[in-house]
Amino acid sequence: IRYSVFEIRFFMHVIADLHVHSKYSRATSKELSPEGLIEAARIKGIDIMGTGDFTHPEYLSELKEKLVAHPEKEGFFCLKGDEKKETPVFMLTQEISCIYSQNDAVRRNHILICVPDFKTLEIVEKKLSEIGYLAADGRPILGMSSVALAKVVFDANPDNLVIPAHIWTPWFSTFGSKSGFDTMKECYGETADLILAVETGLSSDPLMNWRIEELDQYAIVSNGDAHSQPKVGREATVYELEKVSYKNIVMALENSAQLDKKNLPKDYIAYTIEFYPEEGKYHYDGHRACDVSFSPEETKKHQDLCPKCRKPLTLGVDYRVDSLATRSIKEAEKYGKKYRPGFKKIVPLEEIIADVVGQGPRTKKVFNLYERLINGGKNEFNILLNLTKKQLIALTPPEVAEGILRVREGNIHITPGYDGVFGEIHVFTDAQKKHLTGSQTELF
Repeated sequence: IRYSVFEIRFFMHVIADLHVHSKYSRATSKELSPEGLIEAARIKGIDIMGTGDFTHPEYLSELKEKLVAHPEKEGFFCLKGDEKKETPVFMLTQEISCIYSQNDAVRRNHILICVPDFKTLEIVEKKLSEIGYLAADGRPILGMSSVALAKVVFDANPDNLVIPAHIWTPWFSTFGSKSGFDTMKECYGETADLILAVETGLSSDPLMNWRIEELDQYAIVSNGDAHSQPKVGREATVYELEKVSYKNIVMALENSAQLDKKNLPKDYIAYTIEFYPEEGKYHYDGHRACDVSFSPEETKKHQDLCPKCRKPLTLGVDYRVDSLATRSIKEAEKYGKKYRPGFKKIVPLEEIIADVVGQGPRTKKVFNLYERLINGGKNEFNILLNLTKKQLIALTPPEVAEGILRVREGNIHITPGYDGVFGEIHVFTDAQKKHLTGSQTELF
């Protein structure tokens, strides 16, 4: 609620994860159907869920069969029969893999696109089907430039969204060290000014992106890029909206590049929910085959080469951001505090529980406790971000409650990921874990 001398206005916090995949993408779970995505969204606490993969012919047929326009939320869709339920809604979304040659280099770029209706979707789908075989993969590989894709999308409907996906990932992104560009203009040409937002990806956070002045004109969003139900909501974007609709999301993106925090607009990004970027599998530099992981400083000392095999290291996100940065970290912090939405870092609840009990995230013991917490705590985001210490202790063993609070405080231990290897996060050290056993252990 916002108060002024003349009016009282009501606004809503809405959590969105727009980058997701279906069961028709490679290396994805069979559970990623429309029903499976809605189930995952409820568990996580997501209000707006991307459909993912809408160009795949079989999945598109499934979406048309199972979804209907939401009667109150324009530009969003729900499962048939859920029209009157308080349930997560869908936005029509798709990730495209563009692989092409430009300036004597092979470029590999992943781009998220969003559309407001099936009529627009069919225009985009028809045009892209003339360029590549869309049934091969839920995330199709197309031999077209990033500029060409953006033109197809914007020509179909100016309200469509083009969002460069996980923009720092080495192999498949706008700024990737292995196949990317040094500027948005170089990658997207004249369409760069039509793009409203960029996606951080798991291996970077907003602070890292604030170091790049060219990105000042873009909103910064986060999404989960899920290939299975548990990965839904690894990251998300929290919008404050006057009305829940596709157009209000677009307006929020327009308003959040340079946010006037003293005179907040009707619609904007309140904050993003972030993976600890060190846990991302491309944060540090390294060579997986040789088990070599380096910070940027160490990489430079070794002249970007693996000391074991002398082959080039895969330069990670931290290195790449630093090489293109126009602001120091302190300057970026000052800029972000003044002009940008904030962000909150999380560790998935399953990982926190797994670290406490000393078992894998998908084991029965971890799953049973996770399920118990979700049933009592409404959803995962509510547990991780909102519940008080007293509420957490009433809901879960104190060791897990302590773990959740430590994550909120950033009081954790991380071994950064590199060259396709996810980082390792430990909420407690081995010495601290010795003190976790005792009278409460039977609660697990």
